[in-house]
Amino acid sequence: MRPFIILISAFLLFNLSSCATHVTRRPVAKVTVVETPPRHYKIVTVKGKRYYFWNGKHYKKTRRGFVVVRV
Repeated sequence: MRPFIILISAFLLFNLSSCATHVTRRPVAKVTVVETPPRHYKIVTVKGKRYYFWNGKHYKKTRRGFVVVRV
């Protein structure tokens, strides 16, 4: 009887460890960081937030540099 209980408990331990049936992963977005902006950049405010604008794109200042964002 004891081996039967051990077998059942081992089966439940390994079989009921997760309820997830399907896991999806998003592709990682490639982010280009610009360390210094060009001389002709403009500071714009959109919805109360500060963005840097040059070359037809909006950039946000981060610790590493400037990152392209959608506004």
